[in-house]
Amino acid sequence: MKEKIDIKSLDLDELQRFVESMGEKKFRAKQIYEWMHQKLVTDFSEMTNLSKNIREKLNQSCELTALETVDVKISKLDGTRKYLFALSDGNVIESVLMKYKHGNSVCISSQVGCRMGCRFCASTLDGLERNLAPSEMLDQIYRIQQDIGERVSNVVVMGSGEPLDNFDNLLKFIELITHEDGLQISQRNITVSTCGIVPNMYQLADRKLQITLALSLHAPNDEVRKTLMPIANAFPLCDVMKACDYYFEKTGRRMTFEYSLVSGVNDNEEEAKALSALIGHRNCHINLIPVNPIKERDFVQSDKENIVNFKKLLEKNGINVTIRREMGRDIDGACGQLRKRYLDRKGDEQRAGM
Repeated sequence: MKEKIDIKSLDLDELQRFVESMGEKKFRAKQIYEWMHQKLVTDFSEMTNLSKNIREKLNQSCELTALETVDVKISKLDGTRKYLFALSDGNVIESVLMKYKHGNSVCISSQVGCRMGCRFCASTLDGLERNLAPSEMLDQIYRIQQDIGERVSNVVVMGSGEPLDNFDNLLKFIELITHEDGLQISQRNITVSTCGIVPNMYQLADRKLQITLALSLHAPNDEVRKTLMPIANAFPLCDVMKACDYYFEKTGRRMTFEYSLVSGVNDNEEEAKALSALIGHRNCHINLIPVNPIKERDFVQSDKENIVNFKKLLEKNGINVTIRREMGRDIDGACGQLRKRYLDRKGDEQRAGM
C-alpha cells in the first residue's frame, strides 16, 4: 500500500507541484495551504471552497496531521498550560503555553524523547523514540492557538528533544511557521535551543536566519559540563563557543546562554567568575534557570540567595542576565515531566493487566 503524503509538511512550491500532479489547477495549492496554515482545519472535508472530487483525492493520497489532546494541565499560579498530545503512531509529546504581557509564547517539542542524556532533564530518561515531522511541530502551535482562541506570537523550540538533531525538519518548520500565507510568525520571535552540536550550529549560521539561538551552557568549563551533559564529551567548550561567535558573525543575532543552577554543582562564586570570563566579552544574554528537580535524579535547586548572588556577580562584569521566572511549577512544567509521568502510568497499567 502506497504511503500517504504528509501534506502539512509541504512548502507552497511543493504543494503546487503536487496539486498539478493530481491534474488540478496550480491556484488550488494556495487555497489548501491557507486552510491548513491559517484556518487550521483538521480534516479535508472542512476545505469548503474545494470540490468534493478534489477533497476525495486529497483524502486518498494525503495525511493531514492533527494532534489529539490527551491532557491539559493549567497552573493555578500563573495560567501556564501544559499540553500532552498524541501522535498518529501512539507516541505522546508535550508543549507549553506561557502567557506574558508581550503575547502568547508556546514551547514546542522537536523529537519524541531525546538522546542527548542531559542529567537534569526528564526528556532524556527513556532515550530518543523518533524525530518529529515539520507538520507535527507546527500542529502543537495550531492546536494550542485553537484551544485558547488567541494568536500565538512567540515560539520556543525548547521542549523535548534536541532541535539541531532534527535539523532538516526544524528548518522546514521555521519556513512554514513564518510563511506569509501561514501564521506569519516573525523569525525574530522564534528561539531555538541546542546543547551544542557544533557542525549543525555552523550550518544553521550559514542559513543567516533571524531566529535567536539559545545554547544550553550550564557550566563554564568542560569538567563540570561533562558531568551534566554527555554532549560535552564530543564537543569541547572552546569549539562550542567558536560556533556561537560564528553564529553572531553570520546573523548579527546575539546569543542567549541557558544556565541551569544546580546546588553545589555549578552555582558557586568560582563558577560565576569563570562564566564571566567565558562570555563577558561577547554580545549575549544569559538566562539563569533554577533547576526543576526530577525524582530520577538527585539534583537540588540552588537557594534564592545563591541565585541572586550569582546574578549580581555576572552583572558586575557587564553581562545581561535574567533569572527565568518559573512557569507552571505546580503542573510538571519542566521539559519531559508530564510525558514521563504519563508513560510511567501507562507502564504500570500494562503490568497490572498482565
